Amino acid sequence: MTIQQIKQQLADIRYEEWVQIFPTLSQDPRAGVQTLLRQKERQFEREQALQDDFERRMTYEREWKAQGFTRIVGVDEVGRGPLAGPVVAAAVLLPEGFYIAGLDDSKKMSKTARDTAYDYIMEVAEIGVGIVEPAVIDEINIYEATKLAMMEAIRQVGEVDALLIDAMKLDLDIPQQSLIKGDTLSVSIAAASVVAKVVRDRMMEEYDRTYPGYGFANNAGYGTETHLEGLRRYGVTPIHRRTFAPIKHM
Repeated sequence: MTIQQIKQQLADIRYEEWVQIFPTLSQDPRAGVQTLLRQKERQFEREQALQDDFERRMTYEREWKAQGFTRIVGVDEVGRGPLAGPVVAAAVLLPEGFYIAGLDDSKKMSKTARDTAYDYIMEVAEIGVGIVEPAVIDEINIYEATKLAMMEAIRQVGEVDALLIDAMKLDLDIPQQSLIKGDTLSVSIAAASVVAKVVRDRMMEEYDRTYPGYGFANNAGYGTETHLEGLRRYGVTPIHRRTFAPIKHM
């Protein structure tokens, strides 16, 4: 075969097929063929590393299942720190056999990877989303608002056997485990992190059109220089958190 034909053959080859043809191709003396083999080998190594990492982060889900629990829901929130916009929580019940390569803490993923993961999670998983608006945050504080958003998201999922929650303990009569940096330790929490972030980011993009000049589409309501300059020039909007500094002093 020509090098181009070998390249085409290797393009979508499965690992099982690769193992079968590698001994033969490895004897090919052409430098172009050897380069293709090295590239493909590195690709499989990267894919295997992602799968290994994914399996490692299914440890907590497997531990719950070993105790007889089946409907194990991951919970996470986005938006505790911004000066504007709601806090959004998501609860996600993943199906058996779920896999997304590179699924991680949503903040570590590129926007493209996050949006792709979001679309797939929304298609195959059971989802709940809780949204608590700035006025309620100001009334009950951000910690209580975060719990409220999480409990609403969980309620939407329906029947729940156990919860894996990112760094929170909820007043619910449901077995639960709180994990610090849970979105890096649990696949279910990572999936919830992605859903919450995409939902909130899209809300802030809409708010950017309603309240231009604060950079909401880019800063998601966090206190960037653009946002602070917008506050100085245009004042406080209805979506700002009035108990958060520097807004409470304005």
